Amino acid sequence: MSSHPPPSIELEFARRYDQEHARVCGEPRPVGLGARLAHWRTTCLVRHALKVAGEPGLILDVACGAGRYWPVLAEHGNRVILAADPSQDMLKHAQTHHPASLMQRVKTFHSSAFDIGLPANAVDSIICMQLFAHVSHSEDRLALLQEFHRVSRDSVIIATRVEPLLNVRGAAPAGPAALRPVSKGLLEGEFRQADFEVLGHQDLLPGFGALRVYVLRKHS
Repeated sequence: MSSHPPPSIELEFARRYDQEHARVCGEPRPVGLGARLAHWRTTCLVRHALKVAGEPGLILDVACGAGRYWPVLAEHGNRVILAADPSQDMLKHAQTHHPASLMQRVKTFHSSAFDIGLPANAVDSIICMQLFAHVSHSEDRLALLQEFHRVSRDSVIIATRVEPLLNVRGAAPAGPAALRPVSKGLLEGEFRQADFEVLGHQDLLPGFGALRVYVLRKHS
């Protein structure tokens, strides 16, 4: 039986988390040297994840924000890119802040990540880089994962935060205070519960609990 929350609760989850990701994803490119370096490294992780996923031809960017990762998604010349966001204003912003040549490759539509307006098995792969790490409750992450499982035919690429292997005394966690790392065991248990297997992962800063990009594959 599906563990999706009832529609009214699901919409409330969507509003809460979509407002948070809209706050942090308002610009196509991050500002500041540290943020630019982190974005460059994350782009490398996305490029690697796409290879692990088999270079999917039809990909959906969920909670796409201002489309930070569209340029790397478009590096594969034959790839079709769909992009969904709950904010019409964010989609309009993205459409005016990327080159027309890139926007010809991207088809945007208004949709919550918790209730994607596509049929089952509609795309080869889903990528979610800017929302999943902001979802603090296990049941909410499972609701997202189950919706991704429904819409993707094969794979899912997600960015999240995992508790560090190394504890550096006095070191503060990187990124916004709202982002709380989750144990690797808990996360990967949720992936299994949603009927995914882990194909691979890479960390922004290995061992220090920074951003981790997972590549998941559907069992069925």
